[in-house]
Amino acid sequence: MKCAVDIEARDVEEMYINIDPIQAGGRLTAEAMKAAISFGDGYSVCDNCRNPPRLDYIRNPPIAQFHADLAAWLNMDAVRVVPGARRGFQAVASTLVEKGDPVILTGLAHYTEFMAVEAAGGIPREIPKDERNHITADAAAEKIEAVIREFSRTPPLLFVDHVDYQFGNVHDIAGIIKVAHQYDVPVLVNGAYTVGIMPIDGKALGADFVVGSGHKSMAAPAPSGLLATTNEHAERVFRTTQAKGDVTGRTFGMKEVEMMGCTLMGVTVVGMMASFPHVKERVQRWETEVAHSQAVTDALLSIEGTKVLSDYPRKHTLTRIDTRESFDKVAERHKKRGFFLASEVKKRGITGVIPGSTKVWKYNTFGLTEKQIRHVGESFIGAARDNGLNIL
Repeated sequence: MKCAVDIEARDVEEMYINIDPIQAGGRLTAEAMKAAISFGDGYSVCDNCRNPPRLDYIRNPPIAQFHADLAAWLNMDAVRVVPGARRGFQAVASTLVEKGDPVILTGLAHYTEFMAVEAAGGIPREIPKDERNHITADAAAEKIEAVIREFSRTPPLLFVDHVDYQFGNVHDIAGIIKVAHQYDVPVLVNGAYTVGIMPIDGKALGADFVVGSGHKSMAAPAPSGLLATTNEHAERVFRTTQAKGDVTGRTFGMKEVEMMGCTLMGVTVVGMMASFPHVKERVQRWETEVAHSQAVTDALLSIEGTKVLSDYPRKHTLTRIDTRESFDKVAERHKKRGFFLASEVKKRGITGVIPGSTKVWKYNTFGLTEKQIRHVGESFIGAARDNGLNIL
């Protein structure tokens, strides 16, 4: 079936159990699918844009209320929806960082955090991870001190990932923020793998900024996300334009500079809104999601030679696994080489394992049912047994 002459219809979620690391939390709800059809036109949400002419003031559909609901849900003071988490990083960095400023990130930071710092003219400095692949409060303090010694000033911003994309480990965000605030360094928490996945209380963490990804973790169309902040920073990061044309004398009212006036139009914002009731409910089942992650991890660990590189027991649904001494041994002699594993699980109805990956790879079990979790675990064990690997 085709969407158009050269565009095949995507049937991944209908035909397979998908454990792709970046796709699990972004599956659309039925409500979001309906919203995608109804509000697919580019400026569809602008039907009722009145005064002031800005996205977060639109009442029909209830976009204004959605902003207030997001802030309350995260226990933050102000929220804007943005075209992906990276645009939230960019908005904060371009506000707080000036050319030549040192900005602290971590050894596990996503590349888009670096891009945001670079675009603002900042100089990145990393907090190293420890032997457990964690970012600690002590390491953060040491890096802040080192940056102060190097630059003779305090960094204007620190980025830290609540859960990192490399290992899926949950870091001591509250401890890191406490240390940073002792130096008056504001902290941006990258919640791309947590906002919409697990319960988040921004003020309990002490966060100055919380950034989330709609298309990664909030069952929303891409590109979508959110930027939440406190009253202390809201006026600055959500500043309104002061520009005035020298010939026409034009001004542009309440348009926000870092938001480029308006951010999400049409299907992205309404799809995000449509999924929100489901997202609010699903984060309350986080312990079940973690138990499911543990079950699949244990099934993989029952295959002799397999190791888990993420925290164990699991505390998140994103997991990094090492199969160099198990599946990769099969790949050395298999006619399909490293592509055999993705093929083996796909014929069992599972997708999301990157073709060619048999050494170190990741999977995400978020959103799967109990029955699907059992099938995924049994499928990996079956693939191992069928290819001569020992099951412990």
